[in-house]
Amino acid sequence: MMTKHENLNEKWDVQLRKGSLELVILAALKNRTLYGLEVLKLLHSFETMKITEGTLYPLLDRLKRDGLVSAVWQQEGETRPRKYYQLTQQGEQKLDIVTKRWRQSVKDVEFLIQNPGPKSIQLKGE
Repeated sequence: MMTKHENLNEKWDVQLRKGSLELVILAALKNRTLYGLEVLKLLHSFETMKITEGTLYPLLDRLKRDGLVSAVWQQEGETRPRKYYQLTQQGEQKLDIVTKRWRQSVKDVEFLIQNPGPKSIQLKGE
């Protein structure tokens, strides 16, 4: 049975994944070619990035339709063919853009955490 603390962590992780999953998938494919289950195993190696196949494959299909990843079927020996994914040039550009936004967002959140109220603060742009 999940404790209240674990349940809160899980809910937070789900919300965080929803907002960052596209970035995570693009980052996972940076400078490498992986088949779907390799992507899934890679994500499962991180505590907060555990997703299901039912979440991964539709996202990979959408990224392919959007031109951000390419996919190629490859036969390896006697095993069934695997679909390998890699970033396209457009995907690399999108990764750069969303990485910058992610990093700015982390800086903004960290600033708020480090500067709690009740004092008034000098807002950016004032």
